[in-house]
Amino acid sequence: MGRKEEGSSSNQPELKAFLLALRDTLIEEPLLYLCDNQSLMKAVNRWIGEGGKATLVGAPDADILAAAIEILQKRIAAVTATLLVKVKAHLGEPANEGADILADKAILDLKVGKVWCQRTNRAVFTWNQPCHEAGTGTYQDRHSTFNNCVRGAIRRGAAENEVQKHEEKLVGASRQMSTLRRRYEKRCKGDDVENCTHKQRYEA
Repeated sequence: MGRKEEGSSSNQPELKAFLLALRDTLIEEPLLYLCDNQSLMKAVNRWIGEGGKATLVGAPDADILAAAIEILQKRIAAVTATLLVKVKAHLGEPANEGADILADKAILDLKVGKVWCQRTNRAVFTWNQPCHEAGTGTYQDRHSTFNNCVRGAIRRGAAENEVQKHEEKLVGASRQMSTLRRRYEKRCKGDDVENCTHKQRYEA
């Protein structure tokens, strides 16, 4: 599965796998789908049953989610059961472990074609993500369409910019104080600075 230039997350392949399962299942055939990704369950649940109005605006991989919703609506119209069951990952669930093994094999198999490789029209953001490894701070180049990570990077960049502005003001104030200090010492004409200070206070 492509679109690496738009960033990737664990939710993206899970959503794509769910859509492939829907496409490979007849509309009239009941479907039991085991999933270990809570985000996928929440994304699908927003469009099932009654509740507030849902929107695809700003949703990651909105085109893939829209295709899955379209099939789900057809299954609902046909009164066909579609069950999504949450299972815990990496705890020996046979079906879940088997799915992970098949996914790993597909990644290594060059004969398996890629799907969803075409870029969408969404903007891609690039930023440096701070990372802490072995007690040292480093930065990693990250890129993604707009999501919570991009929002956090924008906020962090704005905060760093404000800190830099305040640091520049402090440096300017420090330089100004140093200049005034030198002028003051020169005015005292070599007299003791402390005595000169008391003298000015007395004259004031």
